Amino acid sequence: MTALALCVAALLLTFWAGRRSLGAGLVLLVAVGYSYGILRANLITTYSHFIFDASLAGLYLSQKWFSGTPSELKRQEPIRFWVLVMIGWCLVLMLLPFQTFLVSLVGLRGNVFFIPMLLLGARLADRDLKYLVGGLATLNLIALAFAWGEYFLGLPRFFPYSAVTEIMYSSADVAGGNYRIPGTFTSAHAFGGAMVVSLPYLIGGWDRVVDKRFKLLALGGIVAALLGILMSATRQNFIVGSVMVLVAIWTRKGKSFKNMVVLVLLFGIIGWVAATNERFQRFKTLQDTGGVTERIAGSVNRSFFEILEEYPMGNGLGGGGSSMPYFLQGAVKNPIGMENEYARILSEQGVIGLLIWLGFVGYVLSRAPKAWADGPWATTRRMAWSLAAFSLATAFIGVGFLTSIPQTAIQLLGMGWTSAWRNSEAPVRAAAATRYVPSSALGAKGW
Repeated sequence: MTALALCVAALLLTFWAGRRSLGAGLVLLVAVGYSYGILRANLITTYSHFIFDASLAGLYLSQKWFSGTPSELKRQEPIRFWVLVMIGWCLVLMLLPFQTFLVSLVGLRGNVFFIPMLLLGARLADRDLKYLVGGLATLNLIALAFAWGEYFLGLPRFFPYSAVTEIMYSSADVAGGNYRIPGTFTSAHAFGGAMVVSLPYLIGGWDRVVDKRFKLLALGGIVAALLGILMSATRQNFIVGSVMVLVAIWTRKGKSFKNMVVLVLLFGIIGWVAATNERFQRFKTLQDTGGVTERIAGSVNRSFFEILEEYPMGNGLGGGGSSMPYFLQGAVKNPIGMENEYARILSEQGVIGLLIWLGFVGYVLSRAPKAWADGPWATTRRMAWSLAAFSLATAFIGVGFLTSIPQTAIQLLGMGWTSAWRNSEAPVRAAAATRYVPSSALGAKGW
C-alpha cells in the first residue's frame, strides 16, 4: 500500500506543480525520477514500478496542450507531427496479436510514454529553464551524497539484493571486488546518464545568470554531475560526458574569461580525482580496441539483419525487451534481446517503425543551424543538441534510450526545445534573467 500511496502522491503533486508552471512541474518530475531507483529497490511490489509513470502522467494532465499564440503553435507543428506519427504507429501495433495485452501495454509505455516530452520541450520558456537548473543542481548534490554513502558504507545498506537490484550486484568497477555506484537510481548506467543530461542545463545556467548564489548552486551541481559520472564507472557515459565538456569549452566564445578559467580548472581537478582513484578508472578499458570493436560489430551486424529478415513487421511491443518488469518477463513470446537500440525498435515496431525513427533522427540533426545560433541560453542549446546527436549516433551500441529514468525524459525535453527554438526569439531582460534564486529543489517562489 505504501508504493500505491506514493504513486497517487506523485501524480497529484506533479499535477499541482505543473498547474503552477511547466518549470515547477518538470522539477518535481525529475525529483521523482531521481528517487525512483532507491524507492523501487526498497518497496518490492508491483506498484513501485509505476511511481515515475504516475508522476509523468500528472505532468501530462496538468498541461494545456493546445494553448499558446498562433506563432507558438505554428512553431510546434513539426514536433507535433513527429510525436503523432511515432505514437500513432505504436497504437496500431497494439491491435495486432503479436504479444499478450499486458506485455504490449508495457511495451507501449517503453516506446511512446516519454515521447510527449518533445512537445513540452517545444514549450519551454526562460523561467522554466531556470527552475530546471535550480532543481537539477540540488538533486545532483543529493544524489552525490547517496553515492558517497554507498562508496564508503557499501551498496547493500541502500539497495538490498532482490530481483529488482540484481543488475547492480552483477556489475563491478575496474578495481574489482567493488560494485559500481548507482546513487539513487535503478543502475549505475542510469546514474551516470542522468548526470550527463543535466550538464547542458547546469553549465548553461551557470553562464546565463549573474546572481552569485545561483551560480554557486549551479557550479555545485556541475561538480556533482562530473563526480557522479566517474563513480558510476560506465564507459559510455564517460565518453558522452567528455564530449559535453569539450562542447562546453568550445561554445563559450565571447563568455567571461574568468568563467572560462573556473570551468577549465574545475575539469582539471575532476581529471586529477579520476587519475588518483582506481575505482574511477573503468574508462581506461576503452583502450582495449579489440573488445570495443567486437561489441560494436556484434551490435550492428550479428543479429540486426536476422531480425529484419525474420520479423519485418516486428515481434510486437514488448517483444524486444522494453524494460519488462521481472514479473512479466516469462510472458514475452519469442523474446529478442541485443544491445542495439535501433535493433530493439526494429524488433518491436518493425521496418515501418524503424523508418519513422530514422526520419525523426534526420529531423533532429537538421535543426543544427537553429540550435547553434546565437541567442538566449546558447550554451545550453548547443550542448543539448550535441548530446542528442551523439546519443542518437551511438544508440546502436546500447539500449535504454527510450526507457531510462529520468534520463530519457530530460533528453527528449532538450530535443524538443532545441528543435523548436526560433532564431528571432528576443532575449529576456537582464534583470528578469538574474534575479531568480531557487529556494528549494522543487523550484518554489524565490526567483
